[in-house]
Amino acid sequence: MEKFDILIIGGGPGGYEVAAEQAAAGHSVALVERAELGGTCLNRGCIPTKCLCATASRVLSIRSANEFGIKTDGATVDYKAATERMRSVVDGLRESVADALKNVTVIRGEASITPDGSVAVDGRTYSAARVLIATGSRPARLPIPGAEYALTSDDFLSGTHELPKRLVIIGGGVIGIEFASIYNTLGVDVTVLEFCREILPGFDSDVAKRLRMALQARGVRFATGAQATSIEPGYRVNYTTRRGEETADADAVLMATGRVPIVPAGVCEAGIELTERGFIAVDESMRTTREGFYAAGDVTGICMLAHAATAQARVALGSDGQEPELNIIPASVFSVPEASMVGLTKEQCEAHGVECATVRCNYAASGKALADGASGFVKIVYSPATRLILGVHVLGEHASDLVAEAAALIYGMTTIDELATDLVHGHPTLSELLPIAAKSALQHT
Repeated sequence: MEKFDILIIGGGPGGYEVAAEQAAAGHSVALVERAELGGTCLNRGCIPTKCLCATASRVLSIRSANEFGIKTDGATVDYKAATERMRSVVDGLRESVADALKNVTVIRGEASITPDGSVAVDGRTYSAARVLIATGSRPARLPIPGAEYALTSDDFLSGTHELPKRLVIIGGGVIGIEFASIYNTLGVDVTVLEFCREILPGFDSDVAKRLRMALQARGVRFATGAQATSIEPGYRVNYTTRRGEETADADAVLMATGRVPIVPAGVCEAGIELTERGFIAVDESMRTTREGFYAAGDVTGICMLAHAATAQARVALGSDGQEPELNIIPASVFSVPEASMVGLTKEQCEAHGVECATVRCNYAASGKALADGASGFVKIVYSPATRLILGVHVLGEHASDLVAEAAALIYGMTTIDELATDLVHGHPTLSELLPIAAKSALQHT
């Protein structure tokens, strides 16, 4: 039996980054991966979708070029070329991951946990003082008749499918909305079915509503409060709303109804408990119920984002004394316009009995936004008693960049008054939207 200081199961962001860090710190590290290095994020998630988002964004820029004094004849999309670029970017980044793991023993194959706490891979057995399970998740499918006719995000991002003329997306969460924005821009007739009353459950309600309205203005159709009941051959989707039974016809159906954990075989027999939803149960230090075993990323179900997986893995294995703050995790939807958030929403505060107030400002208050032709808004949630910033929510160009500063402000326990008066921002920049919004709170002191 080969022994290591650390053995990591899963080569995604929750695995490969901390593996490279621990190896650089002098530990003997093994990483088990059954498929491509980089995990879902690199191969079937974050990176490929961002490549298509970039294509869609450029199409929209060309369409609006006349507003900036640029005469164009419009834009046509070569979807095959766009997907080939996507695969090229992914391949290059995968090579970078492999290079980062040059001091790590990479074991190819399917890992399982044995009752004695060792890890078996294709007939060979390994052991380690610390084992991190970072096996990720896979797309979920609704248990409805005809679910097998639907494609998942994995299928769409394989780059092997033709661009459909009509697309029905079941699910209006982050994945569904990003695909709706992309394919609508590429000329596809898109319909989104969302079970909840509004898209993007968990996001600020104003952000979700305004984003839906922006996409509707571009031609995306939405049915909220809609429950898909079946998919017929020929891609007819049957669903119910408060109005009754309805149908939507398509050339392709995307099932974007969340993700389920990929749990290695043998975990329960090894004494590692699962939650009621089938995720691996962990404590605040990412420890499982078996000594020496940790879990991070989607397989825990805590926060199914790539950067959250990396942060959780660092907490689990204590990379170079790092202690990431797992309660301050930015989240973004890379649609056009972008939607981003960090911290608490007003709805979350109210649900937990936390007193809060909100201020907001439109992008029109920024000279840089006006120069860029950008629209949207910034919304800040804060405590009236302590004045601490509790959450920041942005809809508009570079929203994902703006919440990065907001995350630092929340981490540093910055008050809304300090943001309004003490912190100097460059001019003209979109970052000025944060203090502009904060100044609205000064009259409420």
